[in-house]
Amino acid sequence: MNQQPTVPAREKEGGKVVLLMLAGLVLLAGAAYGALYLAAGDKVPRGTTVAGVDIGGRTPADAEEVLRTGLADRVDRPITVAAEGARSTLDPGEAGLTVDYAASVAEAGGGRSWSPGRLWDYWTGGDDLDPVLDVDDAAFDAALDKLGEDLGTPPVEGDVKFRDGKVVVTDPATGEEIHPEAARLAITTAYIAEDATDVELELRPADPEVDAADLQEALEAFANPAMSGPVTLVFGDSPVRLDPADFGKVLGMGAEDGELVPDLREKKLVKLVDRGISQDGAPVDATVALVDGKPKVIPAKPGVTYKPSDVSDAFLELVAREGDREMKVPSTVAEPDFTTKDARALKIREQVSTFTTYYPYAEYRNINIGRAAELIDGTVLKPGDEFSLNGIVGERTRENGFTEGFIISDGIFKEDLGGGVSQMATTTFNAMFFAGLKDIEHKPHSFYIDRYPVGREATVAWGAVDLRFENDTPYGVLVHAHVTPATSSSQGVVTVSMYSTKYWDISTTTSDRYNYRQPATRTLTTPDCYPNTGYAGFDVDVTRTFRRHGEDAVDHTEKFHTAYTPSDTVICKKPKQRGD
Repeated sequence: MNQQPTVPAREKEGGKVVLLMLAGLVLLAGAAYGALYLAAGDKVPRGTTVAGVDIGGRTPADAEEVLRTGLADRVDRPITVAAEGARSTLDPGEAGLTVDYAASVAEAGGGRSWSPGRLWDYWTGGDDLDPVLDVDDAAFDAALDKLGEDLGTPPVEGDVKFRDGKVVVTDPATGEEIHPEAARLAITTAYIAEDATDVELELRPADPEVDAADLQEALEAFANPAMSGPVTLVFGDSPVRLDPADFGKVLGMGAEDGELVPDLREKKLVKLVDRGISQDGAPVDATVALVDGKPKVIPAKPGVTYKPSDVSDAFLELVAREGDREMKVPSTVAEPDFTTKDARALKIREQVSTFTTYYPYAEYRNINIGRAAELIDGTVLKPGDEFSLNGIVGERTRENGFTEGFIISDGIFKEDLGGGVSQMATTTFNAMFFAGLKDIEHKPHSFYIDRYPVGREATVAWGAVDLRFENDTPYGVLVHAHVTPATSSSQGVVTVSMYSTKYWDISTTTSDRYNYRQPATRTLTTPDCYPNTGYAGFDVDVTRTFRRHGEDAVDHTEKFHTAYTPSDTVICKKPKQRGD
């Protein structure tokens, strides 16, 4: 039988003592660690700085406030950026750059933690840390794009245009753009730095979307064939030839997914085609015009109609090929909107009124009155149509054929475009008056001008005052306007006549002038001052009496009341100079 050796009692007691000592040491160490934890609390490790701002030994709330104060002068500080000699500035707010103060403090070790590393940092001292930033990506990218406009060079896209029947080429070229990843790192690093320094940005090549190969393909496949010669579109039996110098204005090429593709302005092409068939293909409305001094119906002409898309499809197919460049376009014969029968039904047969006014020589009057007559002449009013002088003559601009002349503004004469057109308004108003048409809108001059019929005249001003009347008779009306220009030795003559079928016999009476008002005297020192000898204003009434044509009985009357303001005396003086 084997027997186990026995352990002496003294050795057993010694082992217990060791265990108790170890347990005591562990408890003591734990107590010490706990004491360190409690002493550290949630404070930021001592000696910790964020972007150079000391926040060590403070609670998170205090540290956040200290950090916010310490960075206050930096968060909105413009950042100066440069690239290859060019400089610009970046607004941090516009670029979406902000500091996350709470996250920065947490990153620095603020807050309670049993982590040995955190306690070690607290008792041995923290580090100098970078702040935690919030970046609005969309705002930052937009700001970077704006910087790219200042610092970079955009690439030149390969392009093709058509001018005067020829191909005009723009060769592509590589540009330079800001490297976005490198720029983001450089800018965010410099954002809260203690010392403001220029940020040097890296540029990289910016390739065009349409490169040399894309350009060459566009030239060979479309552009060069397009300008190789005319194309002919055939509508029924009517050919329409379009030359490169003409259709180049409606044709272009645009970038699409890195390629140049044909770009056709269909509406302009349709106008070009319509112009080409206006003599022998397009429908032409009937009208009435003076021929040898008498109204004559100008017959309508039937024409063709087509779908614009059919024209576009045929044109693009033709223009992209060489050789045979003629194609038939689906079309149908179309009757005009206003037929010869419609024109005859207007019964414009005779002169029903005419009126003439005269004006003294001034070249601006010859130009402006003559241009207005040119635009009004030949106007045809169907029953119910309304005449608008502003609508027909249009805005008085140089592009529309008008020049500067005298107008009445604020009771005195001033220079402006279209001066003198009121002579045409007055003459037209009187022709309308004696034709018996319905007055819709007319405004006499503010003060009386003695070459016009008193109380029976009209002025106009673009966008403010118009001459409008309605053809309320059952017949059409043709308006004929003619001007004989004035010379240094003769007056100008303005005549407006109305042609229709006589419907009314018109007579008129004019009252005596009454309610006279005396003029004032104005002394002006403005550069555009024009002297004037004043005269009194007054009231006057004009009555228009309507009788059915050929009848003696009065059908109805219409009264026009006019209150003319005085024409003030204007004295012009030179403006006072300094020191006078």
